[in-house]
Amino acid sequence: MEYGNGELALSADQLSWMPLYYLLTVAVELPVLWVALSKRHPPRTKLFAGFWLTACTYPVLWLVLPPFFDTRWLYLLVGETVVPLAECVLFWAVFVRGRPSNPRATVRDMTAIFGANLASFGFGLLLERLW
Repeated sequence: MEYGNGELALSADQLSWMPLYYLLTVAVELPVLWVALSKRHPPRTKLFAGFWLTACTYPVLWLVLPPFFDTRWLYLLVGETVVPLAECVLFWAVFVRGRPSNPRATVRDMTAIFGANLASFGFGLLLERLW
C-alpha cells in the first residue's frame, strides 16, 4: 500500500493478497483467543470469534482507512487502535451483553482481543522485515 495525498493506492496485486493475509491473521489471533478468552465461552464461540472478528475489521484496515492517512505510522497508529476497540465492541455486543454480570471475565475477554491483535501486528511486522 502506498500512502499520500489521501488517495488509496491499492493495486490489484495487493488486493489479491488480502485473503492470504486474512488467513494468516486468523492463524495468529485464533490461538490467542482460544487460550485467553474467559471460560464462559464455549470452544465454538472462540473458534467463531477468531474468524468473525477479523472478517469484520479487516476490510476497514485494508480498504477504508488508508485513504485518510499520508504516513504509514499514523495509519498504523489509528488502525491498530480502532480495530481492537471495534472488535471488543462487537464481541461484547454478541457474546457478553445480556449475560449475568462478570466484570472479571469481561476484562479478560477484552484483554484477549487486544492481545490477539497485538500478536498479529507483531507477526505482520516480522513478516514485513523478513520479506
